[in-house]
Amino acid sequence: MTALTQSAPARSERQYQFSWADAGPFLALAALLALGFLVNPDFLSATNLSNVITRSAYVAIIAVGATFVISSGGLDLSVGSMVAFIAGITIMFMNMMAPSLGLWAIPAGMAIAVVTGLLCGLANGVIVTVGKIEPFIATLGTMGIFRALITYMTNGGTIPIDKSLREAYRPVYFGTLGGIPIPILISAIVAVLGAFVLYKTKYGRRCAAVGANEDVARYSGISVIKTRTIAYVIQGACVAIAAICYVPRLGAATPTTGQLWELQVLTAVVIGGTALRGGKGRIWGTIAGAVILELIANLMVLSDFVSEYLVAAVQGVIIIIAMLVQRFSK
Repeated sequence: MTALTQSAPARSERQYQFSWADAGPFLALAALLALGFLVNPDFLSATNLSNVITRSAYVAIIAVGATFVISSGGLDLSVGSMVAFIAGITIMFMNMMAPSLGLWAIPAGMAIAVVTGLLCGLANGVIVTVGKIEPFIATLGTMGIFRALITYMTNGGTIPIDKSLREAYRPVYFGTLGGIPIPILISAIVAVLGAFVLYKTKYGRRCAAVGANEDVARYSGISVIKTRTIAYVIQGACVAIAAICYVPRLGAATPTTGQLWELQVLTAVVIGGTALRGGKGRIWGTIAGAVILELIANLMVLSDFVSEYLVAAVQGVIIIIAMLVQRFSK
C-alpha cells in the first residue's frame, strides 16, 4: 500500500514535467512576442505578424518532414539544397510546357515538383537504410549533389519563370484566402496532416519506436528499413511543397536558393522539443520553433540591438542552447 501511495506522486510529477516540456516552445513564443512589443510596438501589428508567419511557412513545412526523420532516428542535411534543385526542375518544366499547355503548365510543374521531392527523399532513405551509411554523411553527400546540380542547371546564374506564367503563379505566395495568406494555410494543412500521421496512426507509433530503440523495434516485427525510408520520403514531399510555395516569391531559382535552410529546420525541430536522438517528435512544437526563428530575425531587423547580418549566428547559438537543455534535462 505504501509503495502504491509513493508511486502515485512520482507518476504525477512525471506527467507535470512532460506537460511543461510540451508547453515550453509556446511559452518561449509568448515571451518573445512580449519582448518584441516592448522593443517596438509595431512588432505586434497584424501586418508584421502576418509577414513573419508567412516567411516562416517554408521552414515550418520542411520541419514537419524533418520531425518524422529525426523521430525515426535519422537526420537530413540536404533539405536546403533539395529545395533549390526541386525549384530549378519545376521552373524548367513549366517553361518548357508553357507554349503547349499554357497556364496548365503551372499545376503540371507542381506535380513534377512533388514527384521529384518524393524521389529525392526516397534516394536519401535508401542510401541511409539499405546502404547503411550514417545519415549525417549520406545527406551531407546528397546536399553537395543537389547544390551542384542546380548550379549546373543555372550555369551559375538564375532560372526565371516564363513571363506568361509569372502573374498566374504569384498568388501561391502573395495571394490570400479568407484574408489568410496562402503559404500560412498550406503550412497549417501540412502540420495538421503531419500531426495526425505521427500521433494517430500505426506508422507514427512505429516511427517513434524505431527512433527510440531500433533493435527492440525490429524484434517487435517492425521493419526499420521501411519505416525510416518512408520518413525520408515524407521529408522529400514536404520539401517539394515548400519549394512550390517559395518559387513565386522571387520568380526564379538560383544556386543560393534554400541556403542554410537546413540549419533553420534543425533549429526549429529542436526548439520544438523533438529529441535529436530520436524516439520523440512534436509537430506543433516544431511549428512554434519555426515561428520563433522568424520572429527573432524580425526583431533583429526592427531593433538596433544586433545586426541583421548575424541572424545565422544567433540561430546557431539557439540550436546549441536547445541541445544543451535537452542533454541536461534527461
